[in-house]
Amino acid sequence: MNGLNKMAQGFKPLRALAMVSIALSATISIAQAPSIVMASTTSTEQSGLFGHLLPEFKKASGMDVKVVAVGTGQAIDMGRRGDADVLFVHDQVAEEKVVAEGFALKRFAVMYNDFVLIGPAADPVQVKGKDIAAALKKIKAADAGFISRGDKSGTHAAELRYWKTAGVSTPEFAGYKACGCGMGPALNMAASTGAYVLTDRGTWLNFKNRADLAVLVEGDTRLFNQYGVMVVNPAKHPQTKALEAQKFVDWIISPAGQGVIAGYKINGEPLFFPNAAK
Repeated sequence: MNGLNKMAQGFKPLRALAMVSIALSATISIAQAPSIVMASTTSTEQSGLFGHLLPEFKKASGMDVKVVAVGTGQAIDMGRRGDADVLFVHDQVAEEKVVAEGFALKRFAVMYNDFVLIGPAADPVQVKGKDIAAALKKIKAADAGFISRGDKSGTHAAELRYWKTAGVSTPEFAGYKACGCGMGPALNMAASTGAYVLTDRGTWLNFKNRADLAVLVEGDTRLFNQYGVMVVNPAKHPQTKALEAQKFVDWIISPAGQGVIAGYKINGEPLFFPNAAK
């Protein structure tokens, strides 16, 4: 028995070394797990889409995606600087420009929804309808409260286009407030002040602090909101993970990725409509 005890004691250090080796191997494996950085919009994050989408991508690829959610303009600038591997944004003019400049590879359409004009349910300026330009004219004429993102985001760029369509080159009136913030905070400001605000429908459907806000203008074809995805060009920034980023692009425009987007709903209502193959 003494001999067996001595043998058992001799195995303890070996067992301990084996345990340490296994732990180190697991740590190294975790550290080397593939991951990419995606610069995207606050609307895709605050709508809850990424919480639904990215776990499915990880199941399919084993890859983690770190999302930096900012305005589209800031996201594209991250791509220009090489601070992201892939861009997922919604300002087609700006997207095509960054591709033409050589900072991003081919742009792919991914999905769409629409913008809506939100305001107090009582609608004091009487903007309710389908014409976004007519609604904005009434808001300016009445000097009503209007919250702008003011952050060079895709939503902000769209808002400025709509003001120009309404004949307002620069929306400068007392009720107009630019918050320089994401879509969620802008909606919170509108809810607390009874102001009007332009938002993407996805963020609105996921927004909980609505107070007495309601959708007042929708259905105008000009409110179409397209999202695109692009890999940052490794020729400009060799440190970027272009191959891994391309795997994300290939998946999200595939039938599998498009199906996950279509399956994201709140109260039975889809927030985004996949259109990569169209």
